[in-house]
Amino acid sequence: MSRLYITTTQNVPLFFTPASVGERMLGYLADMIIKFSYLVSMYYLLKYTGVKNIVDTWDTWSAMAFVFVVLIPVIFYSLACESLMEGRTFGKMLMKTRVVKIDGYQASPADYFIRWIFRLIDMDAGYIAGLLSMLLSKHTQRLGDMAAGTAVITEKSKYNISHTILMDVGKDYQPAFSRAQILRFSDNDMRIVKENMMDALKNSDAHLMSRLCAKIESVMQTENPLPSQQEYIAKVIEDYNYYTGE
Repeated sequence: MSRLYITTTQNVPLFFTPASVGERMLGYLADMIIKFSYLVSMYYLLKYTGVKNIVDTWDTWSAMAFVFVVLIPVIFYSLACESLMEGRTFGKMLMKTRVVKIDGYQASPADYFIRWIFRLIDMDAGYIAGLLSMLLSKHTQRLGDMAAGTAVITEKSKYNISHTILMDVGKDYQPAFSRAQILRFSDNDMRIVKENMMDALKNSDAHLMSRLCAKIESVMQTENPLPSQQEYIAKVIEDYNYYTGE
């Protein structure tokens, strides 16, 4: 599985794992079940309330207009959900996936609209175009994602509580860097730093550790004064916990 690389506004490398084709299809299936359940419920509601019999007596255009109104929640389901729930539908929430911009920013309503329009090609035209594009693209993007500059990522965490930014620093702790340098990072930036450090250690990825160290140096505008890159990054995390915990 490829990884989606984004640089945050603080110049900190951020890695996301694109959702697999299987995850995307299962999320889509869950959404289809929700929409189908709505249609079945509406059918029996209209039938048992007598509305269906009344509509059957209308002319074709009036009946079609009524059906369109009933279908609005189904037609605009994904567009409304993604716009209101930060790139998620109920199916995506179930699968712990969501839509993000490739450039690192949160997708806009316009991006969700582009993805929604392209569903006519990706899915409603037989699924072949969407499935092939997800299988062949680097980040399992369907055509709508490519057009909107988005990707669907997995939010399933690989880390437990020990991998959060929380670290126990004592009252006598002496920071190595100034408050101004450290507080250039946000909580989210520091979480990203720690997760990538853990990833580099787990995979013995010296290149990732070196790149992460270089990014931190560029943000703090100082060179690593410690014997190793791991010690430097760990010290930055500890200093952040010290300053934000005061």
